[in-house]
Order: sequence, then structure tokens, then C-alpha cells
Amino acid sequence: MRHWFRPLPALALLIGLAVPVAGAQERTPITVYTALEADQLKAYKAAFEAAHPAVEIRWVRDSNGVITARLLAEKAAPNADVVMGVATTSLMLMDREGMLEGYAPKELASVKPAMRDARPDPHWIGMDIWASALCVNKPEREKRHLPLPRSWADLTDPAWAGQITMPHPASSGTGFLMVSAWLQMMGEEKGWAFMDALHRNIATYTHSGSKPCKAAATGEFALGLSFEYRANKLIEDGAPLELVLPAEGLGWDMESIALVKGTAHEAAARTLIDWAVTKDANAQYAKNFAIVARPEVSTSLPHVPADLEKRLIKQDFAWAAANRDRILAEWSRRYDAKSEPK
Repeated sequence: MRHWFRPLPALALLIGLAVPVAGAQERTPITVYTALEADQLKAYKAAFEAAHPAVEIRWVRDSNGVITARLLAEKAAPNADVVMGVATTSLMLMDREGMLEGYAPKELASVKPAMRDARPDPHWIGMDIWASALCVNKPEREKRHLPLPRSWADLTDPAWAGQITMPHPASSGTGFLMVSAWLQMMGEEKGWAFMDALHRNIATYTHSGSKPCKAAATGEFALGLSFEYRANKLIEDGAPLELVLPAEGLGWDMESIALVKGTAHEAAARTLIDWAVTKDANAQYAKNFAIVARPEVSTSLPHVPADLEKRLIKQDFAWAAANRDRILAEWSRRYDAKSEPK
């Protein structure tokens, strides 16, 4: 199996570092590993630091698979204090390796029970849910006389050959949640058969969950498999996209937060986790996602159907985490030839 760790670019280590200012020496910096979208980092950091000016977030950001691999590689000497905005399946994998510390934030009781680790001192707590979606370029689709796909099965039509791109499941949490969902929805035999047929139409597998939607938005490809946040934002920005939620059901995962065991800044790290479950924090998440961890926080994204939650498949996160390595090895054996260079 190809190793799915690669060194982070030097610039990734600098996200959130600020030029020293008066009083900065009193602030406690915490290193937060994240797979949050780059366009969310500034807002979350500003909201947290406005509420807790004594703590400074220093982001280390990359796609979910890369961040997960980096954390596992650093197991013996962790550099992160907190993991935030990383897939729950990845945090469950870290938890199995004994890398997370349980902590019950002050407002834990306000979090939906289904969106947190059930232990009294949870080892991970959900922030929001993101779900698979199709980004279809309407002008490109119409130019090629392609019908709007309504199902996953429609993507195996030979008419789509060379016009589809999707995220690599080892690099991207969005890619992995799709593959895991297909195997759970269809059963493994039919799931791999579906992916074999889909692969014949794939032009390339990207190392980012957002990139397929962005490529569809520019017309590089007619269709990108991605997630609803990115599709909604691109449509809001004027991209000629149609957002499709396939009829068979949607793969999904939670962006979650967790305390890294052995952090030297435990008090400051707990402060971030306390904030992450507050109503104010959930209001930040709700600007990007249709489903967040606190039920009283209303959400509405203009281009995402209001019944998104009903479209989510029954997801077995424990199975996905336990079988991750096996699934990725089989996926790479079958399909890696079309992956873009890292």
C-alpha cells in the first residue's frame, strides 16, 4: 500500500502565526492540527481569540488524510495540543492508538448525543456534519447533452467518461467517507463493483475534497464529487454549478475536536474545547454547514436542501475506522493509477 503521509509544506506550519505585538508575551500559543477549509480558519480563530484573548491558535492545516497521517507519525512525540475540524473516523483511529485525552467541556450537555463520544469524559466531540454531494457544471453538461445525474448509479453511464473527478480517499476525508458509504450502503461486493464502473469514467483522483468541485466550477471537468459546503459556497460566489444529492443516500462524517494526550498546554487546550461546544462557536459552524452539534442553533444554506439530515445513510463510524487501512489498500490497488501527483 502507498504510504499516505507526506510532509506538510512549510507555509502550512505558519498559518495563524502573527507578528509580535505589545502584550503578546502573555498569550499562551496552542498548536491546532486541522483539516478545516482554509476559508474558515480566520473566522474561527478570530471568534475564539476575541472570547479568550489569553490563548492564541496556531493552525497546522492540510487535508484530512494528510493531517491524520502526520498525527500518527508523531505519536511518540506529539506536536499538536488539539485536533480540531478533523473527521471523527480519524479521531477514532487516533483514540485506538491511545493518543487522545478524555475531557468533558463545560457545556457538553448541550451537544447532540449522537455527535459525541458517549464516555463521560469524551475523547472526541462533534462540531458539524459534512456530506457527499455532486457538483455539476451546467453549461458543460448541456454542451455534452448529458442528463443531470440523480443517483450514484447514473455516474457509471459511459457518456460521463473522462468528465468526472473525485477526491482520493487516503488524502481526503471527503473521499474516504464516500468510499466507506458505498461499501456500507451496497455491501462490499457490490460497492467495489460500483467503484470499478465509476473508475472507468474518472479522469483523475485529487488530494483535496474541495478540488473536484472547484474543477467543475471552472469547467475543467463537467462533474466533481465533493461535499455540500464547497458546492454551496461556489454557487453563492456565482459558479454555474448544480448541486445534486444522490437519491440512494449520502456518505457523511463529523468534523470533531479532541485533546491530544501529553500536551504541555493542557489548560489552554481545554479552553479551546470549552469554546468549541458553545452556542457562539456553533453559530460560526452554522455559517458553513447545515447540521451542527447544538440543536438550538438554526442553520440554513441557500443551495442545500432543508432535508439534508434525512438523506444521510446510517453510518457505522467504528467499522469505518477499524477497516480504514484495509479499504485504502484495496482502493489503491484498484484505482491509484489515475491519482494526481502529490
